[in-house]
Amino acid sequence: MPADQQTQPALETPEGVAVTGGPVEGIEQILTPEALAFVAALHREFAGRRDELLAARRSRREQAARAGRLDFLPETAHIREGDWRVAPAPADLVDRRVEMTGPTDRKMTINALNSGARVWLADMEDASTPHWSNVIGGQVNLRDAIRRTIGFTSPEGKSYELRTDQRLATIVMRPRGWHFDEKHVAVDGTPVVGALVDFGLYFFHNAKELLARGSGPYFYLPKTESHLEARLWNDVFTYAERELGIEHGTVRATVLIETIPAAFEMEEILYELREHASGLNAGRWDYLFSIIKYFRDAGPEFVLPDRASVPMTTPFMRAYAELLVRTCHKRGAFAIGGMSAFIPSRRDEEVNARAFEQVRKDKEREAGQGFDGSWVAHPDLVPVCEEVFDRALGDRPNQLDNLRDDVSVTPADLLDLASTEGGITREGLRTNIEVALLYLESWLRGNGAVGIHNLMEDAATAEISRSQIWQWVHNGSQLEDGTTVTADLVRQVLADELDRFREQFGDAYQDREFDTAATVFEQVALAEDFADFLTLPAYEAVAE
Repeated sequence: MPADQQTQPALETPEGVAVTGGPVEGIEQILTPEALAFVAALHREFAGRRDELLAARRSRREQAARAGRLDFLPETAHIREGDWRVAPAPADLVDRRVEMTGPTDRKMTINALNSGARVWLADMEDASTPHWSNVIGGQVNLRDAIRRTIGFTSPEGKSYELRTDQRLATIVMRPRGWHFDEKHVAVDGTPVVGALVDFGLYFFHNAKELLARGSGPYFYLPKTESHLEARLWNDVFTYAERELGIEHGTVRATVLIETIPAAFEMEEILYELREHASGLNAGRWDYLFSIIKYFRDAGPEFVLPDRASVPMTTPFMRAYAELLVRTCHKRGAFAIGGMSAFIPSRRDEEVNARAFEQVRKDKEREAGQGFDGSWVAHPDLVPVCEEVFDRALGDRPNQLDNLRDDVSVTPADLLDLASTEGGITREGLRTNIEVALLYLESWLRGNGAVGIHNLMEDAATAEISRSQIWQWVHNGSQLEDGTTVTADLVRQVLADELDRFREQFGDAYQDREFDTAATVFEQVALAEDFADFLTLPAYEAVAE
């Protein structure tokens, strides 16, 4: 039954808690009075610190942009020089050679768990959209999957069930970042921190069940910018464990190093989470976006060429990846590689072969650098990644013994954008606008992971697209043909792309969200004030 035809179950809410979201199948199983009270307690305890840390982000960025640099923190040198290690990994996180990523819709949940990957990153962040139906539906699907009661039948009548003849992937859930509020749940009149909604509901309903089944409550932490933000997560974990009577240190967290300030605090982040830490991940696409955002107004030396000209072999990206591996293995933590955007096609063998080859090269580079495993975005790519890491690991479950003592990375290495080869092309500008529009249009309709030209795009790649355009316009950058990138040029290309979509989609264009997507795009790509995340104004445009 469509959501708008369902009757909202009567939800009993604790004092001070208001739920304004509409009906979602299974909502009464998730938003129980006890679960809502738990989320409310988390919000009351930690929302104030979250607000302070978000304010600190803004002031630190302004300082870094003025100086044109970042550095390792002198006040935490004792941590970097100290002798400490993170807690030992639980049994089902010792081998992470292949990790499947994807949103938590019902079909994807089943396919990911059946994929043969060691880990599934159950994504309630960048590969999802915070439509209320996704926020609650994802929790329903995870609850059912953990209890092995999940099933799905497609509109065409195809049935999907969990396999019983193989090991299922270990679930590692990714909540939203600290910057996002959940507008459908309020505590004492204030929207609840989205990360605490996602974490709190999942932990409350599933932590004990996971432990009873030989696993545990494991999380990926996105968009972290400092060790103080990691400390906040650690305090959230400790509080949650204590409140539910779960042994301290049960939670395990892998932090995505996907912001440039976090790259300068990797050891400190692991240290703050050391009793709950599992590893770090090289979140390459958000990392690239973060560099552009952080130094967008710091001068032409921070202007990057077309996105396609910035692979992981670029010096500043290679320095980031190798520092991550060295840091993790020094502290007994896992280093997890990032996402190769290529996805296969089951209809086009040429596209399929190219995707397999590109992903294989990417994973061979990561395995050679010492990563313990890596991400793929499609079940067909699991064997490709597995084959590469099987060769690298031999009979070992990971590469923790590869300490990479040969790696020495300086602040200048991490900020060496000037050595990036390539230029800004008209096609690069057009592609940025096309990708941002197609992604935003899909996002507004509730889909957060979108295949575009056989590349898997999520919010991070759309962020790169719009932030590059903002930077090019505000720096007066020139295309290779000598044309200056101006707001008028961007609007002309935007209009051309919309005309092309009208022709491509015909009458169906009216049923899509391209006009709203274009409005949001102009806001985040051309406004004088740079929006920290495009998903924030996009969220306000969502009707649900």
